[in-house]
Amino acid sequence: MIEFKDKIAVITGAASGIGRSLSERCVLEGMKVVLADIDTKALATTEAELKTMGASVLSIPTDVSKAQEVNSLAQKTFETFGEVHLLFNNAGVLGGGTIWESTLADWEWIIGVNLWGVIHGVREFVPRMLVQDTEGHIVNTASLSGFVSGPGNGWGIYRVTKHGVVTLSETIHYELTERGAKLKVSVLCPGAVNTPIIDAERNRPIELQNAHPEEQVNPKVEELWDAVRLEVQAGLSPQQVTDEVFHAIKTEKFYIIIPPEVKPQIQKRMYDVLQERNPT
Repeated sequence: MIEFKDKIAVITGAASGIGRSLSERCVLEGMKVVLADIDTKALATTEAELKTMGASVLSIPTDVSKAQEVNSLAQKTFETFGEVHLLFNNAGVLGGGTIWESTLADWEWIIGVNLWGVIHGVREFVPRMLVQDTEGHIVNTASLSGFVSGPGNGWGIYRVTKHGVVTLSETIHYELTERGAKLKVSVLCPGAVNTPIIDAERNRPIELQNAHPEEQVNPKVEELWDAVRLEVQAGLSPQQVTDEVFHAIKTEKFYIIIPPEVKPQIQKRMYDVLQERNPT
């Protein structure tokens, strides 16, 4: 896709971080934008600010982990605009501890948003976008964590979900190609990005919050979280990521792996697999 003016984009997790940056870029490209986020206050602020830029914006509060809410998002979008040309399955959260110490609520929350959120987006939007028979593009937000592994300590469940998003996206690519569809797909796999994901607990649904979080505080894990926060703050800007995403859309590039310096980490893991050696 080369021309974006007057086309329609849908962005989940649109009220902060990468999603907010993608929304602004879509507006600057002259697109009509549908914003979806669970944070209603931030969503309203984002909608108001984008409208001051002269944009045609529709905001729809959405918990992407819930199939019915994503179905409603798709229905309202198509009722309003009739078509969708860019779909950004971007919403994501981070949390939990080691694999075995993470609670069932941790697993349900993170898998629900990071993996089921993408699945729901694909199931609700792709059939409609294929019926359009127009050029279009899906961008699923995974992570460098979709290619590498390591100790959990907050990243374990996240990595499980992002590995899922990568193979889900690869499978969609094969299936769309087999059908000769005009619809294309990319998977976004950045390293650290300076976003509020480290504070994702702020949007955790009440029914999936841990009953006594104060009892689960582990000083060593807290130290690791502090290190993660510093790593995230030193990461790429959302605008840098957005630039790479739009380049990939224009060139029909599938893997968006940034910055290039992270690729040796992927290579090392692949060598471990191919040489059947223990993970290093």
